[in-house]
Amino acid sequence: MREYLLTLCITAAVTYLLTGPVRKFAIVAGAMPEIRARDVHREPTPRLGGIAMFFGLCAGLLVADHLTNLSEVFEKSNEPRALLSGAALIWLIGVLDDKFEIDALIKLGGQMIAAGVMVVQGLTILWIPLPGVGTVALTQWQGTLLTVALVVITINAVNFVDGLDGLAAGMVCIAAAAFFMYAYRIWYSYGIEAAAPASLFAAILMGMCLGFLPHNMHPARIFMGDSGSMLIGLVLAAGAISVTGQVDPDVMKLFSGSERNAVHQMVPVYIPLLMPLTIIAIPAADLILAIVRRTWRGQSPFAADRGHLHHRLLEIGHSHSRAVLIMYFFSALIAFGALAYSVNAASMWIVLSVVFLSAIGLVLLLLPRFTPRAPRWAEGFVPPRYRRRKAATVTASGSGTAAAANEGEDADEERVPVTAGASGVNGATALGSRSRTR
Repeated sequence: MREYLLTLCITAAVTYLLTGPVRKFAIVAGAMPEIRARDVHREPTPRLGGIAMFFGLCAGLLVADHLTNLSEVFEKSNEPRALLSGAALIWLIGVLDDKFEIDALIKLGGQMIAAGVMVVQGLTILWIPLPGVGTVALTQWQGTLLTVALVVITINAVNFVDGLDGLAAGMVCIAAAAFFMYAYRIWYSYGIEAAAPASLFAAILMGMCLGFLPHNMHPARIFMGDSGSMLIGLVLAAGAISVTGQVDPDVMKLFSGSERNAVHQMVPVYIPLLMPLTIIAIPAADLILAIVRRTWRGQSPFAADRGHLHHRLLEIGHSHSRAVLIMYFFSALIAFGALAYSVNAASMWIVLSVVFLSAIGLVLLLLPRFTPRAPRWAEGFVPPRYRRRKAATVTASGSGTAAAANEGEDADEERVPVTAGASGVNGATALGSRSRTR
């Protein structure tokens, strides 16, 4: 575990330190597109954040290759090299798109080629464990087609959800954390070394997202762009392919008592439709809804619009930050709920807890104007918008109006939702403008 934590920290540190210089490079290179009708932000913001994330990926793989235990992953498996090859290709395509806005079909072709490169180097689905059936072996062509489809769908699901500051990076980080716990449990609890690459990929992916998030939280100073969203989507898909199609349930049944029990324990990874939808359920649902919506209107499935889930949260009155937190909440609920179910499927407390937390999430959805306030002891750990704004009260008292001094806190409580809503929907607050032009 210590080597995983070291790899994660190195990846996060490299990504974080490089994001600032990359932002300046993106401004000089002109990778600051004009504001589009579907965009939420109202100030031109540089892209190309995926450059820092890619070098964080490279640093993580390099460090892992020189660690005592993780180096065995590189010696016994070719999957890390396959991941790096596919990631480099998809990253180059994303960089070109962030700068020159390449055609959607060209990007789709590049995604398929990147997936094919990984398949050629051994990162592919060899068999499918089906509940109640057992292990179904795949032919070479079936495994290739299924692997390519999984990679392309996951990449586009993550790309579609990248519409608000910090949304894609945070949701993928949550998914990677749940996925790491699952793969790590298979490796160390069952002693199955085939799950080691997936654990490594998830740890590196968490580092990439955590290192980029401080620069990408609202108001974002840089966007990851397609170079980042497609990259983290590919890494997430690579981990899912590794643990789903490489770990043999016949080995797990030695520890579980039967193959059916072994397959049942792997359910959260591959259902439904053999994809890790329990981990990227929200982006996948957004992707499906977008395709249906655009096709119904007679548009291309790749035509951008403002009908995504995060756009709808803004339309019903949620602020930018609150919409992101709600998406985080449901992503964590689904991912970690599936993880808990894989550990103990017989416990009804897990189901009841998920139902209870889902009810809480629905209540939050119905209260778009509610502004939470952190306890005083925790104010130093939360953004200023969730503090009680003592500074505002002091300023009001210093202006010579005693009434404003006494009611400053209450007035601020009333003003915060309007300000937050304006920054999320219209993006025209003074705070947002000053932050974006730093």
